[in-house]
Amino acid sequence: MIRTLGLTKRYGAVHAVEDLALDVAEGDVYGFLGPNGSGKTTTVRMLLGLVLATSGSIEVMGRPMPAKAREVLPTVGALVEGPAAYAGLSGRANLALLDAMGPAGERASRARRVDDALDEVGLGGVDGRPVRAYSLGMRQRLGLAAALLRAPRLLVLDEPTNGLDPQGIREIRDLLLRLNEAGTTIFLSSHLLAEVEQMCGRVGVLDRGRLVLQEHLDVLRRPTGRLQVRTPDVARARSLLDGQVELYDDRHLMVRYADAAALNSLLVHAGVRVEMLAPERRTLEDVVLEATEAGSDRVARS
Repeated sequence: MIRTLGLTKRYGAVHAVEDLALDVAEGDVYGFLGPNGSGKTTTVRMLLGLVLATSGSIEVMGRPMPAKAREVLPTVGALVEGPAAYAGLSGRANLALLDAMGPAGERASRARRVDDALDEVGLGGVDGRPVRAYSLGMRQRLGLAAALLRAPRLLVLDEPTNGLDPQGIREIRDLLLRLNEAGTTIFLSSHLLAEVEQMCGRVGVLDRGRLVLQEHLDVLRRPTGRLQVRTPDVARARSLLDGQVELYDDRHLMVRYADAAALNSLLVHAGVRVEMLAPERRTLEDVVLEATEAGSDRVARS
């Protein structure tokens, strides 16, 4: 659905994106992650033909971009760097105008398409106030409605839940998952790792313009080979498992042990009260921090 090879973008001496090889399959919910300034938005803009690459190639739905943009973009919904709208018009008027400017569609069904898109993002009851009076969350919902206006096969979203409250984030997450179940491929750039972890099946991690990781999430989060134990009898458990306890505090131990059931049996028979025993799995945060260099948008004192 999205494939790039050697994709590079330079601004003078600055390498914003370098030798990028994305592979997004049809039906994916793909999370595109990385620190601020890592090149995520530049990549999204190149995928959509909004910025020309310095070198490399891009295919979207099997067609070269931007050469075939007229064929590709009508089946792509996008939200990049915040929603754009005419501030003096209502949300409904903005969507009607966008629909009229798009590929030929039945004028008679335009109002229904607009209403359906507003309903999907939770703005079905919006009144006629101008967009300038919308909250940030409402503007974000309107941008998503614009992306969904023509039932796209592919959604390319840059921080789609920006400005939403927790309930709104959950609603948009559920909406995107429903769309994916119905056949829409989703490419999602976000810094909200918890949201990506709940939605995405595959992730790519960008660091300083380079793709440092691209893998299925369940592979990245497979068990580490260690077992987490919670018990009020930490001292007794440590003495019993001499040499196998790698970390501990006053209530928890991290144990290198192959068989969870055998460890539980050993502890219980020795009188250790086991409150919890489970395999350790890396979080997406662990994966991203491990894959990226210790760089961020912090500015240290000189």
